[in-house]
Amino acid sequence: MDSCKIQAADAIHLAKRAAKLGKTFDWEPLYKDTDVVEAISQFVTLSYNRPQIVAEGVTAKFFDAGHILGSSLIHFTIKDGDKTVRVLYTGDLGRNDEPILKDPEPADPAEYIVLESTYGDRLHEGKKDVMPQLAKIVNDTVARGGKIIIPAFAVGRTQELVFYLHLLHDQNLIPSIPIFVDSPMAVNATSIYKLHQECYDEETHEAFTKHHDNPFGFNDVRYVDSVEESKKLNELEGPAMIISASGMCESGRILHHLMNNVGDERNTILLVGYMAEYTLGRRIKNREKQLKIFGDMYDLKAHVEEINGLSGHADYQEMLAYLKSMDTSALKKIFLVHGDPEAQIAFKKFLMENGFPNVVIVEKNKKYTLD
Repeated sequence: MDSCKIQAADAIHLAKRAAKLGKTFDWEPLYKDTDVVEAISQFVTLSYNRPQIVAEGVTAKFFDAGHILGSSLIHFTIKDGDKTVRVLYTGDLGRNDEPILKDPEPADPAEYIVLESTYGDRLHEGKKDVMPQLAKIVNDTVARGGKIIIPAFAVGRTQELVFYLHLLHDQNLIPSIPIFVDSPMAVNATSIYKLHQECYDEETHEAFTKHHDNPFGFNDVRYVDSVEESKKLNELEGPAMIISASGMCESGRILHHLMNNVGDERNTILLVGYMAEYTLGRRIKNREKQLKIFGDMYDLKAHVEEINGLSGHADYQEMLAYLKSMDTSALKKIFLVHGDPEAQIAFKKFLMENGFPNVVIVEKNKKYTLD
């Protein structure tokens, strides 16, 4: 529904711009709210570790992927006559020792694994570095009298950021400044995080829930839902932080905040996640001097900082460790998906050098037969 609303709002905004320029505009959203309701009615909720028959001869079982709340590895057992094949899809695989959520859960054995490769050629910074880095960026920006603008995925990354800011605030490592979470989806997702404390790791449970504190809220944090409240943030003076979606800066309210803040050298654009090729987020990451936002060009004068340790995806060492935590004695082949070509090539080589000789980089439109 959030995506649906973003598309509708973008269509209205772009149509107005086209009309001012005397251009024809006939783009329509891919789907409407009625389509969303119809699609959601097809969903069935399942718990982890509970086998479910999804088709004749096909059973699915979910395991905690530790990436975001509810993220899952999906294990399929497929029976065709006398033959049985087991396939594991990792989806987005999380990391060990992440704040809030539990570690990725070892799945049942499989003959085939379809494995993500987002960070197949990169190692993340250690989690112990995240808080000092975040504190320095906040303190440096506040000293300049600027604002920190953070594009962040509404589910997972936003909650993690607020968690770290809460800890820094409690330890008096950052000054008290207004922190705005400006994303209706993030607001809704955070309320779901609050409800599902059974998914927290032991450290988070000990630090917050046993002491009746809210890990996603303290005095400086304000959750913004309405469009009117969001627009008022453009009038902000003095140090502040705005966390907004989308994470790769391709849609949503973050575009308005970037448009209003990239040209001020006092400000900081803080990148905390993966930026896919050709996205606005990648162009900011590359420090391009000019950025196109809503069809207009803006000079990038704000500081651009990155914290790679906040990534929710496992890096290549962490993915290897996960594979080795499982029983892979029956494993025949690993299929690599979800990664840039250079990352997949490096990851394939790494896996083959570390005990997994049969690794295939999946090609578009090619069919693969499972023996």
